[in-house]
Amino acid sequence: MRCAVVILNWNGRQMMQQFLPSVLAFSPEAEVVVADNGSTDGSMEWLEEAYPAVRRIVLPENYGFAEGYNQALARVEAEYYVLLNNDVEVTGGWLNILLDYMDRHPEVAACQPKLRCQWKREDFEYAGACGGFVDALGYPYCRGRLMSTVERDEGQYDEEFPLLWATGAALLIRSADYHGVGGLDGRFFAHQEEIDLCWRLRSRGRGVVCVPRSVVFHLGGGTLPADSPRKTFLNFRNNLLLLYKNLPEERLRFVMRWRFWLDALASLKFLLTGHWGSFRAVWLGRRAFRQMQPDFEADRRENLARTVLSPVPEQGRFSLLWQYYIRGRRSWSQLPKD
Repeated sequence: MRCAVVILNWNGRQMMQQFLPSVLAFSPEAEVVVADNGSTDGSMEWLEEAYPAVRRIVLPENYGFAEGYNQALARVEAEYYVLLNNDVEVTGGWLNILLDYMDRHPEVAACQPKLRCQWKREDFEYAGACGGFVDALGYPYCRGRLMSTVERDEGQYDEEFPLLWATGAALLIRSADYHGVGGLDGRFFAHQEEIDLCWRLRSRGRGVVCVPRSVVFHLGGGTLPADSPRKTFLNFRNNLLLLYKNLPEERLRFVMRWRFWLDALASLKFLLTGHWGSFRAVWLGRRAFRQMQPDFEADRRENLARTVLSPVPEQGRFSLLWQYYIRGRRSWSQLPKD
């Protein structure tokens, strides 16, 4: 099989009812597969009745985004995988554009389309926009979204562009590259696991690209709301795991020292704004990182041993917090490029 679009579902029956029809209508180049992460909302029963021809992979429990995909993709044979959220509306030609690009660029391991907001359709979508980067201290950002500021899409990022990471909401990746670096890290459970995957690919010399001629619309926030303490916990813990796994030795200690004080500042902001659960989640996330760190030592050694690009060119040499809060720069085009 050339391509499989694999949708990971967990209690997302309403999402699939709304968005699966567009995927089936506009993805003739691929087999569409729905992998279910132990749903209890009747998702699979509805799918079997409404679309009996769609292949279903039923997992026995909720493995989370990362391990759920690992489990599902181990059962799918294809040259290309597309990891697609169940709340993504695709458009005509979206997949053919991505596949054509990948066929012409064997040096590229993964790519993403342009993501626009499904409910505010002229704006970029927060989680993916036109592709992702990481600043000098490990904070992720996108072409089209810095911190909480999301830009309107006016064609300013319509050129194909190399990335550090492509969003897991709509990620096309060669199966050989996916399995060659060990897939997503299931220990992350959810959040920033695609950044870790793409960082490993980039450090080993493989390309990651945004192809904005392909456009999809992402609802976003369907699993955990933005102010969820659980989401705060996962983001802070996983960001530290990401850095520990992938930062070069000469940068790690410096960055981790800065991140202690910056995480403390973030927790203070949560406290002063009345978000007690998120204040606590920051410190629980940091504690969980320390507890898990020994389990990642072997992964760090392997990553460093297999690195051929250090530093990765797409990692920023600046502080995003400084640029955003002190310099007042609110768009990717205003950031330093060297």
